[in-house]
Amino acid sequence: MIKAKRLKNGMRYHLVPFTGTEAMTTLVLTKVGSRYEPETLLGGSHFIEHMMFKGTKKRPKTIDISKALDRYGAEYNAYTGKDRTGYYVKIAGDHAQVAIELLYDMLFHSLYETKELNRERKVIIEEIKMYEENPILHVGDLLEQAMFDGNPLGREIAGTPQSVMTMKKADIMTYRGQYYMPSEMVIVLAGKVPTSAIELLRATFGKVKATKQEPPTYLPFGEMPERKTPRLVRQFKPLKQIQIALGFPMPGAGHKDMLAIKLLSTILGGAMSSRLFIEVREKRGLCYFVRATSDAYEDVGTFVIRAGLDAERLALALKTIVNELRKIKKAGVTAQELRYAKDHIEGATKLQLEDSSQRAEYYGRQELIFGQVESPQARLDKIKKVTRRDIQRVANEVLNFKKLSIAAIGPYKTDAALLKYIPVLS
Repeated sequence: MIKAKRLKNGMRYHLVPFTGTEAMTTLVLTKVGSRYEPETLLGGSHFIEHMMFKGTKKRPKTIDISKALDRYGAEYNAYTGKDRTGYYVKIAGDHAQVAIELLYDMLFHSLYETKELNRERKVIIEEIKMYEENPILHVGDLLEQAMFDGNPLGREIAGTPQSVMTMKKADIMTYRGQYYMPSEMVIVLAGKVPTSAIELLRATFGKVKATKQEPPTYLPFGEMPERKTPRLVRQFKPLKQIQIALGFPMPGAGHKDMLAIKLLSTILGGAMSSRLFIEVREKRGLCYFVRATSDAYEDVGTFVIRAGLDAERLALALKTIVNELRKIKKAGVTAQELRYAKDHIEGATKLQLEDSSQRAEYYGRQELIFGQVESPQARLDKIKKVTRRDIQRVANEVLNFKKLSIAAIGPYKTDAALLKYIPVLS
């Protein structure tokens, strides 16, 4: 395991230099996202992310920030998840100082002017509309509403138009102060990292005052009870192609079966030669897009099958998908399938890690969740040890139809109108 180094204030950092690139990504993660928010601040984590780009004491206007980075052709952005918020700049390594100093300035010297804050409320509401009106993007949000109903994980990351318009600046600033502190943050520099990197970090992020304050934590997700019918969330839209997602709960990040589950999702729907792609698209022409993925928060994960399907042939498509799930539970996978899936993950991992931003994310997320990093090669070595028996075992544990959730966007005005297309599950 790779241990982080620390600045004097306790902020963790990883330097991940590698050759073959002129780029360097600076990524700063803080351990806060929508699942940490109180009812009065739904969307608050995302709101804070937006305000980081609205001016600092040194760079009072948004254009001052963008010009400083655009000058060097940098790529920069931020994102908010349910369990973390990230800010990054990818820039030529020769200009690493620009990226580090600017991110420090944004994260710890943003102005949060009332005028800008009120203007940004409207921008965020338009962003919410954009996602809600894009079925491909929105169906995943609906699925987690179904799966995590009653838990903050089921909320929309950006909040609601009402929450965005009514949250108070004082509450936003208090919330920000609870999480944007050295003990909750991680910095990763990956790519063409300069020899002066540590000095640059000490001169910027190292100046932030340490605090012994313990931030409020999130509400864990408990065991999902079994039931006879799927949990269902739908959105009516008069579409000919519907977007549908089937979700099963799975263990959280760090569980011993995580790599076996990853291989299972790869074999089922992780590539163009996967079972679902061949059976649903190639043999029957029922869709253009079908995919299986597995992802995890700290305490719970999601195993998801998504597809864009012809509404008139929905019943056949769902029957085909469910049959493939039953088949893999009953008969497992072949030695060739498992070998190909392992090779696929190894190759994809190596290609991803050629990119400095992907490598920074790999290190940053593990450090934030586990407090240490497993090297890519160590992870690949563990994948090689997964057996066919492991795959069949996790398939039977995860693909439990009594814990199935379904989200759909299409021409169904009632739950009953959609449920009649769902095959009998047992």
